[in-house]
Amino acid sequence: MSENKINIGLIGVGHLGKIHIKCIRQSPLCRLVGVWDTDKSAEHLVAKDEGLPVFNTIDDLLSIADAVFIVSPTSTHFDWAQFCLSKGKHVFIEKPVTAILSEAQALTKYTENKNLKIQVGHVERFNPAYQSVKNLFHKPMFIEGHRLAEFKPRGTDVSVVMDLMIHDIDLVLSIVGRPVSDIRASGVAVISATPDICNARLEFEGGAIANLTASRISLKQMRKIRVFQADQYIAMDLLKKESQIVSISDEAPFDHPFSWPVDTGAGTKHISLDMKSVEASNAILDEINAFAASILEDAPIQVGLIDGLNALQVAEDILHIINK
Repeated sequence: MSENKINIGLIGVGHLGKIHIKCIRQSPLCRLVGVWDTDKSAEHLVAKDEGLPVFNTIDDLLSIADAVFIVSPTSTHFDWAQFCLSKGKHVFIEKPVTAILSEAQALTKYTENKNLKIQVGHVERFNPAYQSVKNLFHKPMFIEGHRLAEFKPRGTDVSVVMDLMIHDIDLVLSIVGRPVSDIRASGVAVISATPDICNARLEFEGGAIANLTASRISLKQMRKIRVFQADQYIAMDLLKKESQIVSISDEAPFDHPFSWPVDTGAGTKHISLDMKSVEASNAILDEINAFAASILEDAPIQVGLIDGLNALQVAEDILHIINK
């Protein structure tokens, strides 16, 4: 570390790896010092394009890196993470944190006494639509989420649960803040060998319910989450990066431009609509900056290893139910 910047090494120069490279380059808190990939031709091409040195071994790269971004295939996450941690490096791991739950559990145990930062790439936590309303959730009782995408061959080595739904699983776990007590789920493999569309109903301790649908064979894109709680409805459009809040009160809000009375049969309630102001931002860049800041300031990680483990556990439980 020098000049208040973190020296970053990156493992995995595929589609998502290249996006991370671009964002790391844009971060005022990071300095990209090198990349590594088991596909040496791809690694050398990216290194040349980015003006980076080529390393003979991964140890050569780690010798000049303070932290490592693991953006390689999910099946390699555990081995790379454990290796980098054993070398004393802070680690950012793309989602899902590992391929299977036992690996995430082993990684958690391995890091217990290590003073190292580990962040998991659940990027929707940094979506401005979520950021603008995350402090408004007090006792959510019903959540509905839809994440629909057009079919693309990339990513079909895993199910839609691990590919797409896991984003919303993580968000819902963060919103509710209680353990899942029961799961019902169904899914169908339509084009690929693993489920391409899935619906899951999560019940939480305390009574909250989340109904999540994910599809990668849709004709249009959608990423929406709606949260219902006492006297309030919060809607997030994660694709458009917009959020709105509908509130119900006994008294008419003073000088509110979007408020109207409703006769409930037992009296009059007042409904108000607020469009939350959301500043345009790059969520991937924001999560990179948050990771770097946690290292520089020795601050808590915003999306840690336990968050990745919890999301993976629910995702695995959903798949187990589907495959029964």
